[in-house]
Amino acid sequence: MTYPQPGPDATRPQPPVSGIPGPYPPAAGVEGPYPPVSGVPRPYPPMSGVPGPYPPVSAMPYRAGGYPEGGQRVAGQPPLTSGMATASLVLGILGVLGGWCLFGLPCILAVVLGHLALRETRDGTRSGHGMAVAGLVLGYVFVAPMIAFTFMVFFGSVLGAATPTPTP
Repeated sequence: MTYPQPGPDATRPQPPVSGIPGPYPPAAGVEGPYPPVSGVPRPYPPMSGVPGPYPPVSAMPYRAGGYPEGGQRVAGQPPLTSGMATASLVLGILGVLGGWCLFGLPCILAVVLGHLALRETRDGTRSGHGMAVAGLVLGYVFVAPMIAFTFMVFFGSVLGAATPTPTP
């Protein structure tokens, strides 16, 4: 389907220019869709005394780098996550996946860091309590078999070297 194209002599309707009507005459008795504007537009009135959702800029405790001062949180921001809780969870997972070849060392570190992270997240200034608990659980569940495996390897090698092998 093709549409007819206007020829070079075809005229297109032009938009109205101030006071000159467009291709269609205005309706009788109607000036336009908008009320007439009188005078110069006024700016919005100042909003002094209206409290906003944020504290004033001068009340925010920032250092030169733009970060809040240590130990102070700006309202509305979530608390920082404890690094020890994250490390406890990561070491607990590493202990589950490959702690047997590291003789249970990641599991022991997960237990130690998990207890330190529980102490750090107790008062609520840091988040990560759940990660600390998960690291503790993973560490405790797998630290006992790892310690038993380490003792068996160590004492097995010592006893094997100390006792002579009978020859037939």
